[in-house]
Amino acid sequence: MADKDLELNELPGEPHRSGNDTYEPAIADDVPDKPRSAADLEAVYDIPVQVSAVLGKSSMQVNQLLKLGRGAVVELDRKVGEAIDIYVNNRLVARGEVVVVEDRLGITMTEIIKTERS
Repeated sequence: MADKDLELNELPGEPHRSGNDTYEPAIADDVPDKPRSAADLEAVYDIPVQVSAVLGKSSMQVNQLLKLGRGAVVELDRKVGEAIDIYVNNRLVARGEVVVVEDRLGITMTEIIKTERS
């Protein structure tokens, strides 16, 4: 090995850990591959993602579904004015409100949902 033998709990570039010492991970600024600006993210700009806005949900039996026709009303589990869920690639990322833009429907994000990475 090198001039100095390392203990199992001591690696180069990491603080020494022993007993009740608390481990502190490297600061994000020390990571060389971290994007620094929007230009660093150009490689992902053209990746397509699927965005879905869920107004509400409803459960019904297949025979009820087959009886639906033009003009049928399906009751959803949300109330008028309640926030809608916004999904990106089937992952909940935000909540928002429905807005009208000229003659089309749109959504405004009112809350960003932060989830723990697994």
